[in-house]
Amino acid sequence: MKPMKRDRRPPRDQQRPAGDQVPLVWNPKTELGRQVKAGEITNIADIFAAGSAILESQIVDTLLPGMEHDLLLIGQSKGKFGGGSRRVFRSTQKKTSEGNKPKFSTFCVIGNRDGIVGLGYGKSKETVPAREKALRRAKLSIFSISRGSGSWESTTSEAHTIPFKVSGRCGSVRITLMPAPKGKGLVCEKEVAKILRFAGIQDVWSTSSGQQRNKVNLIKATEDALRKLTQMRVSDSVKGAVKYQEGICTPQS
Repeated sequence: MKPMKRDRRPPRDQQRPAGDQVPLVWNPKTELGRQVKAGEITNIADIFAAGSAILESQIVDTLLPGMEHDLLLIGQSKGKFGGGSRRVFRSTQKKTSEGNKPKFSTFCVIGNRDGIVGLGYGKSKETVPAREKALRRAKLSIFSISRGSGSWESTTSEAHTIPFKVSGRCGSVRITLMPAPKGKGLVCEKEVAKILRFAGIQDVWSTSSGQQRNKVNLIKATEDALRKLTQMRVSDSVKGAVKYQEGICTPQS
């Protein structure tokens, strides 16, 4: 009779949660995490205003429980018939004496569709760890954007587009986002449009240049442009003219 194998798995409260689920027991390791868990900080805007770095993804899960996430199409399938179609994982291989060692990378976007968005890049030897790493880094890199009605063709008071023109760059890629009238939609590349939807932007014009086939640089250039929306100093007169609103616009219940 064979002896029974010993169960080497950790206790249930210490096991790693599947997917992006919030663990049942969270032991904060940072002072910011302890303040969030204790209820001293209940608004994500306070963290942005203080300029504190978010080092634990559970902080975002606690303060923004309704965040949505998705993977961006940065890879390209291989093969005679499947070549050219986009996929969420980009695979690379390293040639060694032991053979080919593949790695998979992906880009994750997370947002509440109301002024909060984050982007994260993950890379691993397998697809699932790469996806989890990208999601975690997206939560740690969230930031708020400003919106308004900055188009001269629109007279609405709703903050449906960006308040002014901004530009971003990464590598050879340059992208410029411009305010558009209400109902125009997102006139930009598909992956850029997905990022803007998660940020809560409904209408925008865009122009870009450079090696746009490199989707990673295009995504980073878009992030650079969105971060400039809150980095620029805007006078009170301009804020009133473009219906300037920063961060979350919907009242929280």
